[in-house]
Amino acid sequence: MRISAGALIASTIILQTGCGDAGGRPDVVRIGYFPNITHSQAIIGLARGDFQEALGPGVTIEPVMFNAGPSAIEALFAGEIDMTYIGPNPAITGFVRSDGEALRIVCGATSGGASLVVADSSGIASGADLSGRRLATPQLGNTQDVALRGYLAANGLSTTDKGGTVEIVPTENPQILELLRQGQIDGAWVPEPWASRLVVEAGGRILVDERDLWPGGQFVTAHLIASTAFLEQHPDLVRRWITAHVRITLWERDNPEEAKALLNAQIATLTGREIPPAVLDSAWSRMTPTWDPVRSSLSASAQAAWQAGFLDEQPDLNGIYDLSELESVLSSMALPPLTE
Repeated sequence: MRISAGALIASTIILQTGCGDAGGRPDVVRIGYFPNITHSQAIIGLARGDFQEALGPGVTIEPVMFNAGPSAIEALFAGEIDMTYIGPNPAITGFVRSDGEALRIVCGATSGGASLVVADSSGIASGADLSGRRLATPQLGNTQDVALRGYLAANGLSTTDKGGTVEIVPTENPQILELLRQGQIDGAWVPEPWASRLVVEAGGRILVDERDLWPGGQFVTAHLIASTAFLEQHPDLVRRWITAHVRITLWERDNPEEAKALLNAQIATLTGREIPPAVLDSAWSRMTPTWDPVRSSLSASAQAAWQAGFLDEQPDLNGIYDLSELESVLSSMALPPLTE
């Protein structure tokens, strides 16, 4: 009997979804996130206890920290997490690889907050000047990696692995900072606060603020996905999580200075280093915390991933969203409905 990759992944996730009581409610909810300000709701909500309060005392939250999206998708495939904050391209890849079975996007998290930063001494003034250069991204196939490859293609360039002239070096964000300082790379496409850190701490200059490439400056940088099995079995817990997420987002917008301070303190705890105030202010100014998944930007990201060779065929994203719980939450809180 032949079993498709999607069916195998889906069955693995179903079998490994967390144990619970006799009524099927899990004892543990496993949530993935990154120590980046583009995942601000996750970091703040876990620190303040918003999510724990929303889920109730009978459920333990197990946070799992990742550096970039592909690792989080592999963990979701393995049934090691139930939900995760993640960028668009790993979510797209996971959806396509599982034949549309493994995951659903259930809520937005951040719009904006990613840039191509080049060494100020590099002489790079436009996309055409990237020929012959060595650039970094956080991980092969992650959201910024795909964005860089799409930008190169739009400027008539390709990467060395495709016979082109631009070398891309997938490297974790902390190492990217050191490489730019040492002059071992010419630039990097990274999320905040790393883009601002490259400018303030490593002599970088923003060549492309990714907002300038999207209509209205809006594009999804991070959203919340859930394993399909977890969403189908525990929609009440997903709704409770989203409710806390929306409330945190509203608080961030109303209290930006307090939000930045708390976020910075938690990032220092998670990474061992606080973000310098100038970096934090710069980074915060380029991103918008949200619950809107900015659906209009996802198809373009999917096309870029396909054209970059990360997908075997042109992607069909039909069914990737299940925003019913988010829409219910917005309605209950008298907030405006989602737009396309």
